[in-house]
Amino acid sequence: MNEALNLILALAAGFLLGAVFFGGLWWTVQRGLSSKRPAFWFLGSLLLRTSIAVAGFYFVSEGHLERLFICLIGFFVMRQVVLRLTRLPEEELNKLSKEANNAAQP
Repeated sequence: MNEALNLILALAAGFLLGAVFFGGLWWTVQRGLSSKRPAFWFLGSLLLRTSIAVAGFYFVSEGHLERLFICLIGFFVMRQVVLRLTRLPEEELNKLSKEANNAAQP
């Protein structure tokens, strides 16, 4: 029972780490594109997000590969969730595609 609880907590931690990492990436792109110093935003965010994720995996796993694996599953599941939540609507994608085609034509 105790090991099952540890695996469930590792999965929840993976969800949290994934939300922080990929949500932070989305937030960084939003801020960085309109910033006067985008390199600062992207590099700082990369270092902070990676540090949080690696430290989280280290503490969650406690030397157990099963916990690390389950945590990674939660991390990548949350990647898919964040992708779905932050995806542009289909009509905006079509509009951007048309604008890009018009800009590429001489």
